Amino acid sequence: MYNSCKQPGPDLGGSGRKRWAELFDQLDVNKDGHIDILELRAGLAGRGLSKGSLERAGDTNNDGVLDFDEFIQYLRNHEKQLKVMFRRVDRNNDGQIDVAEIRDVLHTIGVNISLEDATRILLSMDRDGTMTIDWNEWRDHFLFNPLENMEDVARFWKRSMILDTGEQMTVPEEFSEEEKKSGYVWRQLMAGVMAGSVSRTGTAPLERLKVFRQVHGSSDFKGNVLSGFQYMLKEGGPRSLWRGNGVNVLKIAPETVIKFTAYEQIKSMMRGRDETRTMKVHERFVAGSLAGATAQTAIYPMEVLKTRLNLRKTGQYSGITDCAKQILQREGAAAFYKGYVPNMLSIVPYAGIDLAVYETLKLAWLSRNRGLPDPGVMVLVGCGAASSTCGMLASYPLALIRTRMQAQASVKGAPKLSMLSLLHNIITQEGVGGLYRGISPNLLKIVPAVSLSYVVYENETIARSKTSRRIFSLL
Repeated sequence: MYNSCKQPGPDLGGSGRKRWAELFDQLDVNKDGHIDILELRAGLAGRGLSKGSLERAGDTNNDGVLDFDEFIQYLRNHEKQLKVMFRRVDRNNDGQIDVAEIRDVLHTIGVNISLEDATRILLSMDRDGTMTIDWNEWRDHFLFNPLENMEDVARFWKRSMILDTGEQMTVPEEFSEEEKKSGYVWRQLMAGVMAGSVSRTGTAPLERLKVFRQVHGSSDFKGNVLSGFQYMLKEGGPRSLWRGNGVNVLKIAPETVIKFTAYEQIKSMMRGRDETRTMKVHERFVAGSLAGATAQTAIYPMEVLKTRLNLRKTGQYSGITDCAKQILQREGAAAFYKGYVPNMLSIVPYAGIDLAVYETLKLAWLSRNRGLPDPGVMVLVGCGAASSTCGMLASYPLALIRTRMQAQASVKGAPKLSMLSLLHNIITQEGVGGLYRGISPNLLKIVPAVSLSYVVYENETIARSKTSRRIFSLL
């Protein structure tokens, strides 16, 4: 798009205006003298634009299109800002940004990254293979990219998407000290809670069908997804499809907060005296798994209540409190931890595979697209969806056994079997495929979860970039 030769600073004169005019002409596909959002996205495909692109690209009169004067004004102002940022990062004033300067400037604002991650950030902008970033490369990377400064770039390397599929066993996100002090952490966590609430409510019928099919083996219930919905509708009407959703939503907030708090404490213990050390992937996995186990232990009774309410028949319980009272009276307090062991065991394969697949897919994209800006929203969401699906597939047999143990007393005449006895019975009576009974509704939940993640990320990007600009101004 631009001339790649080295130059000492932004060209804001006649040659710069000529270059901008050529760029405008390239983007104005229908040659009507305006650039609309479709033309902007088409012309800059693959640059990760969000739906706020026109606003950030200088649509000052908010008419939904850019005319030439708006376009030139945006480029002139933005290149000046980019030059100021470039000089702040280029601390030795040699006109080149190297890996050490990237780590140094991020450390100044409380973002600590490894040498490996700093190198990857540099490679995402280095187009000529010199292992340094000159002004042209810096400008071309940030001119139309929604990542507006180095902190935003760093965030990409350490953060996964908000992707709630009903299984809160993923490794928590990493946050800088500046993010914690600014309140960004809690806004991010609450955004995840809200996204999860909407996602789980929207997919509650699929969740109930999954639990129903997990508990009732092939000998008790035959049919596909459609016949399962028909059975539930006939038994309790449309409202019955949302049985158990209330407690499923209520447990999101405490589980999220407990897991994040435990994760921070465990990380602090693992780092010891070197509090600024960047956690390696395997260390994040261990800390995340222990944090997940802590959170699951605290909220596990709500998991049992969710399963019982999912399976209840019309009139069996009047609500969450009544369900808890009946379980306590008939089965004792120990019933609230039925299935606890397989649930804890499922955390390791889920969290481990989810983290490993996400990192692998992300780095694979970057290795095949070296020199291009960071992946767009859908690439990140796709990585999150694929990793969550792989984690779920690996841990599903344990999740099925957990659900059956949670539901044992609710199935009349069912023997109270141990985890190993249940595993043996399922394989003997239903075959290995029985360990994945009910997985089809669970897989169907991925689509709405991915869609919601895209919407949440899109709406959060603009607010996050404004916060980033304030933080970067402190340099």
